[in-house]
Amino acid sequence: MKRTGIEVSKAAAKAIALCDVDVIPAYPITPQTHIVEELAELIANGELDAEYVAVESEHSAMSAAVGASAAGARTATSTASQGLALMHEILFIASGLRLPIVMVVANRALSVPINIWADHSDIMPERDTGWVQLFAENGQDVFDLIIQAFRLAEDRRVMLPVMVNLDGFSVSHVIEPITMLDKAEVDSFLPPCRLDRMLDPSAPRTIGAYGAQNVYTEMKMQGEAALNGAAPVMEEIWEDFSRRFGRRYKAVEEHAVDDADVVLVTMGGIGETAVTAVDEMRAEGMKVGVARIRLWRPFPREELRRLLGGKKALIVVDRILSPGAGGGPVGTEIRAAFHGLPQAPKICDAVAGLGGREINRDTFRRLAADAFEHLAEPAPAYTLIDVRVQ
Repeated sequence: MKRTGIEVSKAAAKAIALCDVDVIPAYPITPQTHIVEELAELIANGELDAEYVAVESEHSAMSAAVGASAAGARTATSTASQGLALMHEILFIASGLRLPIVMVVANRALSVPINIWADHSDIMPERDTGWVQLFAENGQDVFDLIIQAFRLAEDRRVMLPVMVNLDGFSVSHVIEPITMLDKAEVDSFLPPCRLDRMLDPSAPRTIGAYGAQNVYTEMKMQGEAALNGAAPVMEEIWEDFSRRFGRRYKAVEEHAVDDADVVLVTMGGIGETAVTAVDEMRAEGMKVGVARIRLWRPFPREELRRLLGGKKALIVVDRILSPGAGGGPVGTEIRAAFHGLPQAPKICDAVAGLGGREINRDTFRRLAADAFEHLAEPAPAYTLIDVRVQ
């Protein structure tokens, strides 16, 4: 292990390279372009022996990834925003065929208007595509989670594609001190790629064929069982990673939660800001904590119930507005997780940070103060933070 200052996008590319990836279908889109650029440079310099497929669109990138993985190759790609949206139909094919593709998503707002900054409006429409979905807070998370993602995806109990999400620009383009594993360490943790070859000229077959009513539901349930079964396998991987390298990850990370009355719930890069704000509020005597969701799919329902049941209030900070639904997807799912339970807390959904609008310590302080002031009142449908009326 070696600690070095490096741009997070380049660290992501180096993590992919350390995993002996075979095929990289790539199409550039802001803010993930530095990842595929760095991978192209590593291949050109002879540091990575892989096939780099420069395609004409993100739809083609995921189509090529499906073909490569089906042929038995360890496959990785990266995208963001409109590019992820363009991949949408092929994402279902990747998960339906149980292909262990790893994709890094530099989260970015969707049009319109055109916006290149981070929120979760690109990833949330993809939450039901059947992929395992992880969220990183910082560069160390990104590096580690990518390596862990290959091991999870290729585990025979899982065999599903995995997305590793990081905030565009505010994480992807930041230079951070990251403890990088060396090749021998990664090799000791990640088994060699030994995928079955569904696409094999010597044994032709039809894959992804027509499925009528008599098999479609059963196929979907097989994918559901595999996705839910990925959670305990991920825990095994995190435990092994901790034993080897000293960094422990959880489906839901907690900070100052045990005796908290009000808990902030975050996902992605704003979690670190929330931790700082909570420490400041704790110093002032406010019983506030923060729970940061790392594993979004499969949804960590039981972990959230165990950790947050009995709290007076939860403030769920959603970075996408789900139009017409009354809030955001994370708030909706947490409400569903606690629905009807006797220890259910009051759940307040705050939609913030759209299009990269700043979420700072003061944002969290205002949300917590408002929650304490209105604990006895019913929770609003949602609160839209920092709307500037024209």
